[in-house]
Amino acid sequence: MDLPPATIAPPLLLLQPDLQTVPLVFASPHSGRDYPPDFVAETRLDPLNLRRSEDSFVDELFAAAPAHGAPLLAATFPRAFCDPNREAWELDPAMFEEELPSWVNTSSARVGAGLGTIARIVASGESIYRRKLRFAEAEDRIRDFWEPYHAALRQLIRGTRRRFGACLLIDCHSMPANGLPGRCGADFVLGDAHGTACAPHVTRRVEQFLAGLGYLVRRNDPYAGGFVTRHYSRPREAVHALQIEIARGLYMNEARIERLPRFVLLQRDLTRLIATLAAAGPGLLAS
Repeated sequence: MDLPPATIAPPLLLLQPDLQTVPLVFASPHSGRDYPPDFVAETRLDPLNLRRSEDSFVDELFAAAPAHGAPLLAATFPRAFCDPNREAWELDPAMFEEELPSWVNTSSARVGAGLGTIARIVASGESIYRRKLRFAEAEDRIRDFWEPYHAALRQLIRGTRRRFGACLLIDCHSMPANGLPGRCGADFVLGDAHGTACAPHVTRRVEQFLAGLGYLVRRNDPYAGGFVTRHYSRPREAVHALQIEIARGLYMNEARIERLPRFVLLQRDLTRLIATLAAAGPGLLAS
């Protein structure tokens, strides 16, 4: 398998309606697949294994958002290169040639797992790099990729809240089809940081809609919401965030990273979800 053709791309893709008509923002931080050639040359992984960390095609699953009056933000850079669903400076000191500055977060659980802002491993557990990195390389990635993504996301959230008085951020992700070890696998996992990131009635509405279509839906187990969900949510200030994890087996061949024929069916169902949330308008977020 080859990587997608390398391009000189901006770090994000922002698809907006002609006029935003609903207090919704959709974001896909992990579907990026524009692999910088220098990064590819330095990895020890083949193209297929390098792509294991992608939330492949998730941006396409939610592509109807602008048609229903909501913006869709997607990172174009891959998670294995720089992860926008982390703090800006979650770095593993063992990955770097020199000692890291004291202000860097080197002790988070994500860093310990090898999945910091600059990941040490891909989702399958294999090491990414042949050599240790320089801190300046991490600085460049964070400033050139992480920061523009978050600047755009902040602007969308603030603009939506200013226009409508409230905002619901839907943070869109995918998970391995067997992503619940030791349990019956779910089709969707909704993460609202155990009720602290999103109004319960909003989470319940999404849950009931998906369950009504025949999907198995769980809440907060094992994905309760990552950095984006927890950092941007301010329910008391009418800013809500809900993370949606979709089982990849619903729409793609995980081994080959290819869309399945039923991709279109899932995309249709998610378009119906978008339309339902949009139709509720600002009243969706009324307490």
